[in-house]
Amino acid sequence: MKIQNIDFDTYFKQYPDKNGFFGKYGGAYIPDDLKKAMEEITEAYYTICKSSKFISELRQIRRDFQGRPTPISHLDRLSTELGGVQLYVKREDLNHTGAHKLNHCMGEALLAKYMGKKKVIAETGAGQHGVALATAAAYFGLECDIYMGAVDIKKQAPNVARMKILGANVIEVSEGLATLKEAVDAAFVAYCKEYKDCIYCIGSTVGPHPFPMMVRDFQSVVGIEAREQFLNLTGELPDAVVACVGGGSNAMGLFSGFLNDPVDIYGVEPLGRGKTLGDHAASLAYGTEGIMHGFNSIMLKDENGEPAPVYSVASGLDYPSSGPEHAFLRDLGRVKYDVVNDDETIHAFFTLAKLEGIIPAIESSHAVAYAMKLAKKMGKGSILINLSGRGDKDMDYVIEKYGIR
Repeated sequence: MKIQNIDFDTYFKQYPDKNGFFGKYGGAYIPDDLKKAMEEITEAYYTICKSSKFISELRQIRRDFQGRPTPISHLDRLSTELGGVQLYVKREDLNHTGAHKLNHCMGEALLAKYMGKKKVIAETGAGQHGVALATAAAYFGLECDIYMGAVDIKKQAPNVARMKILGANVIEVSEGLATLKEAVDAAFVAYCKEYKDCIYCIGSTVGPHPFPMMVRDFQSVVGIEAREQFLNLTGELPDAVVACVGGGSNAMGLFSGFLNDPVDIYGVEPLGRGKTLGDHAASLAYGTEGIMHGFNSIMLKDENGEPAPVYSVASGLDYPSSGPEHAFLRDLGRVKYDVVNDDETIHAFFTLAKLEGIIPAIESSHAVAYAMKLAKKMGKGSILINLSGRGDKDMDYVIEKYGIR
């Protein structure tokens, strides 16, 4: 498939380029004292992670520890309810720790082990990345510091408890809005001081090069599995694939399996309470080009051109920018990015639970909500949704705020 002179047969060999750019997006806008650390990680990734020993060990971990491959489930009752378009979900909620995050955390922690690092540092919003990295650290015997906004700590108490049980040091961040953006800020500050003995394991396809590439590549197992499974299950490819997008790791994982296929691809951002700045986190829909956290992408800005306050009912999506590869795919027109609001998301949360016996993460519920709307428009065909995580972490918050519907 070719779009705007991009040959998707060779896409992953072309992008990012050697400097970490997807077109004009990406790169590594970092202090001089961190450039050596990024170069060390990049070199290690291109050597260690491409070795047969590393690949063999990671495959064994995915099979025997993570429980991969995760299955695809057909949503029969929901499909009937919506008029006949057949909906399917890729069950990343059944991946060990309950979300897709472990796919890249085990890869990053394994790389840290091969590099001789003693500690891993990360940020987390919804807590799933924090739980996954704490799990990986425990598996490999590494120290683990997780930075988390005070607001998210309160919303995601079950995941905070899990991180602590797994031995991680959870560091509360109270500056600013005390959510995901501030957690990333604090984690980067800590990493600048400790990079010689630790590795920063970023939680999405964001940050300076090589992180957007590394996380995408480790998450591509989702798309590789899903494409083969869907063909085996139905004899054809889905007409559309859908995933939620904050930073964009689960989405790039799924999308990577279908970029070169005649399949419509949809990324779903959080519209939150509405279009007013500060009431949503839909950067690709309403943002402009800008640099934050070491990479150039599309971001939401305040009147001073700084990262704007953002909001989403989903702690894992309230980030004022999006991964550079998503910005690139948007500009190419290969992926369509759209939005759903909080009300649509919570409705999908309860609908999937009551009709299919699956309680989704609020983040994943954005994708479910969009697929439900898309199914009504399509009238026929099939949609594959990335169910990026399970909703155990969200139940107390949802019941407190919305009750049981």
